[in-house]
Amino acid sequence: QVQLVESGGGLVQAGGSLRLSCAASGFIFSTSTMGWYRQAPGKQRELVAVLSRGGSTNYGESVKGRFTISRDNAKKEVYLQMNTLKTEDTAVYYCNYQSFGYDYWGQGTQVTVSS
Repeated sequence: QVQLVESGGGLVQAGGSLRLSCAASGFIFSTSTMGWYRQAPGKQRELVAVLSRGGSTNYGESVKGRFTISRDNAKKEVYLQMNTLKTEDTAVYYCNYQSFGYDYWGQGTQVTVSS
């Protein structure tokens, strides 16, 4: 079965950096588009970044130039490097895999940015 396990969240001061990881299993990772989404309290889940199997990327407007998505197909992992973090980046971050229109999600990892 599909499993997505996020790690790397935590508490960081504004201006700092964090790197999130997502370990994937149960599907052919190397041919899959992978994504990161986030959900802040009281808000809808929103796109952070998506990385296609061919290397194309798409970022949410609020994170462009600060966040970078990458992948290691040999390890079946996808990463999110987050730099110059802002308090408004505080949210639960979720790893995402889509197959035939169905969304698979990890359990999420909390990122808290303090001022």
